[in-house]
Amino acid sequence: MNTTRALRTAALAALPVLAAAHAAPAVSTFGPLRNRVMPRLSGRGRPDHVALTFDDGPDPRSTPHFLRLLAEREVRATFFLLGRQAHRSPGLVREIAAAGHEIGIHGRLHRPLLLRGPRATYDDFSRARDTVAAITGREPTLFRPPYGVMSTAAHLAVRRLGLTPVLWTCWGEDWTARATPESVHRTVVRDLDGGGTVLLHDSDCTSAPGAWRSALGALPRILDTCAERGFEVGRLCDHGWAGPDARRRGTRSGRRSSAVS
Repeated sequence: MNTTRALRTAALAALPVLAAAHAAPAVSTFGPLRNRVMPRLSGRGRPDHVALTFDDGPDPRSTPHFLRLLAEREVRATFFLLGRQAHRSPGLVREIAAAGHEIGIHGRLHRPLLLRGPRATYDDFSRARDTVAAITGREPTLFRPPYGVMSTAAHLAVRRLGLTPVLWTCWGEDWTARATPESVHRTVVRDLDGGGTVLLHDSDCTSAPGAWRSALGALPRILDTCAERGFEVGRLCDHGWAGPDARRRGTRSGRRSSAVS
C-alpha cells in the first residue's frame, strides 16, 4: 500500500516536469528571439531574397485569386496546406503544384500542438503528408505548425516523417477582422529585410470571415516594396535556406568527397 502511494506521489510530482518538457519548444514562438538565435527555424535565407509563404489553404473561394495574382507578377511561393483542406480540393492542390509553387504541410487539422500527445501529433502530420503526396505524387518535406507553436512531440514526429519545420521572420496579422490591405502591408514591411520569410494566409478557414481579402489586397504592395528594396521574391527552396534539399545536397557532396579521398 505504501509502495502504491509512493508511486502515485512520484507520478504526480513528475507531471509538471513532463508538461514543461513537452511545451519547451514553444519558446520559438517569440519572434524576436527566434529570428535572432534560430535563423534556420525562422526561414532565414540569402540577403537578396525574400521567401513568400501562405498558410491554411487550399480554399476554392480564395486561393485561386492568389494564384492569378502571383501568375501575373511571375512570382512563385510556398504554400503550407492543411490536410483536410487539401482532401476537399485536390484539383486546387494540383493547380498550385502545376504553377510551380512549393507545397509544405500545416498539419491535417489546425489545432494547438501543445494540447496533443505524441501519437495524435504523429497521426495528424502523417495524414497531412500522405494526403498531399497522394494528390501531387510527391511527398512534401516542409512543415509549419499551427499558430507557429512547436512541442517536443511535434519535433519527434517531423523527424520520423522526414519533415523540416520552418516558421517566418515577418507576418501581416492578416487573420483578424480589423485587418486591412494597408495594415497588412504596414505590418509586413515593418520587419521585412533581405533573407526574411513572409507569412500570409490564402484562406480564412481558421481566421475572421473574409480576412483573406486583406492579404490579397496587400500582396501587390508587398511585392512592390520588395522590388524597390532590391529583393527577389520566391519559394523557400529558392531562398538559400538550409532546408532539407540543401542538406541532402550537402550529404551527397560529402559522400562523393569521401569516395574520392
